[in-house]
This record gives sequence, C-alpha cells and structure tokens, in this order.
Amino acid sequence: MLPAKRFNQFGLTDFFNDLFDGRSYDKVGTTAPAMNVMENDKEYKLEIAAPGMCKDDFVIHINKEGNLVIEMEKKNCGCKGKEEEKKDCKYLRKEFSYSKFRQTLLLPDNVDKENIDAHVANGVLKVIIPKLEKPKVEDEIKKIEVK
Repeated sequence: MLPAKRFNQFGLTDFFNDLFDGRSYDKVGTTAPAMNVMENDKEYKLEIAAPGMCKDDFVIHINKEGNLVIEMEKKNCGCKGKEEEKKDCKYLRKEFSYSKFRQTLLLPDNVDKENIDAHVANGVLKVIIPKLEKPKVEDEIKKIEVK
C-alpha cells in the first residue's frame, strides 16, 4: 500500500514515493498521526494513532480511483456539560484544538475491497483489508505432447 496524498490541518499536501522504503518522514507541525502497516497471508492491517477519537470522528471509503481514503476530524468546541454549567465556563488555558487529517492509500490489486473492516478502540483505529484468495495452482506439471 502506498500513501498517495496526506492532508494536514493547513491544507498542505505531502507526496511520498514509497511507504515501505524505511525512510522516516518528518511530521513536526502537522496533525498526521502515526501509522503502522502490517501484512500476513490473509490480510493487510493498518493501525492509526487516534487518541481521544471515537467512531463518529472517522469517514473511511473507497474513492472513484479505487483507493482507500481515511479521514479524521476532531472538534473540541467549548465547555461540555449541563446548560447552566456551560454559561459559567471559561477557559483559563486551552490546548485542545481542532484537528483534521485525510490519508489516501493506493491499494494493491490483490485486496478484497468489498470486505474492508474498521474499528476504533483504546485510541487506535484498526483497518483490516482482506486479500483476495489466490487461485490454486496445480502441483503437477502438465506435459504437452508435440505432434
């Protein structure tokens, strides 16, 4: 899987050549969360750091080009609680802020796009992308007679 485009809260775009080339990308000053990509015989697994996020903060879809798009948006708007408590609420210090992230991943040809699964728990978004079953190759070599 290759990241196509990553958008941070400032609308800037980073282009990466290859996710698996071992390079470390500088994320200072962006809201791009850390991402792990794993693979086994049956599936690809993505883990994306999402502390404080809930399922309603995510939109995940396959776009027209067949790429996986993961969007996260978190708004921390004002004081929460009962109405009478909100009236008396004022921040003395506020470090929580609005954050938005969108990542487009180019999917390999061997994935089952119809059965992608995603869930968030304990501050981590997990996306499971199953692989298509490989056609069984016959073990025997078929000899063709030359006439």
